[in-house]
Amino acid sequence: MLREATVRPTTVLIVDDEEPLAELVRGYLVAEGWQVEIVGDGLMAIDAAREDRPDVVVLDVMLPGVDGFEVLRRIRAFSDVYVIMLTARTEEIDRVVGLTVGADDYLTKPFSPRELVARIKAMLRRPRVPGPNETQRFRLEDLVIDRPSRTVSLLGRVVDLTALEFDLLAALATDPGIVVSRQQLLDRVWGLDFVGDAHVVDVHIANVRRKLDDDAAEPRFIETVRGVGYRFRPGATKR
Repeated sequence: MLREATVRPTTVLIVDDEEPLAELVRGYLVAEGWQVEIVGDGLMAIDAAREDRPDVVVLDVMLPGVDGFEVLRRIRAFSDVYVIMLTARTEEIDRVVGLTVGADDYLTKPFSPRELVARIKAMLRRPRVPGPNETQRFRLEDLVIDRPSRTVSLLGRVVDLTALEFDLLAALATDPGIVVSRQQLLDRVWGLDFVGDAHVVDVHIANVRRKLDDDAAEPRFIETVRGVGYRFRPGATKR
């Protein structure tokens, strides 16, 4: 008799010291069939992310001891886990800082748990591997983007990109010389049902440029088309 394959359930780590809120969110996530763990401080969050390897981390900015920004920096040193940051602050700079240090998305408190569920689902549906007809490798000058291994190298040195940054760069490189709008990048990388704003694209493009030593004023790889979006410089070879 054949046994059915065991599918690992989606696991979510909630990092928030507001216990009532964390328990409310847990209820919505468990209703989706997901496994949920709650921790209340930054150091415990780092340990849990390393040891339990969750699929998604819901991370509050304001934590006792180590704040959410520092927690995210440390997690990004060993994991590309999806991270949604929660902040009670409304200043744009807080959202920019969170995205710059590697968050995939953010929500401002108070928020709807249903919206959080929708954003997590959108992340989990984000394609991670190319389709059978998609180009597997791109080269532009001394930059090489390899889809199967999900690696990027510059001058023979591996560039440390997050999973989202890799997807964003690969999405641009797929059509060198063609302008891709912010909305198109959101649809391709974040998913068609992404409910955040297009500002996340600009922040992550800036991160990719910084890691590629790509000057926005004199770009070697990614060009800005003002008021529209971005394009990968023409001349890249594909195979």
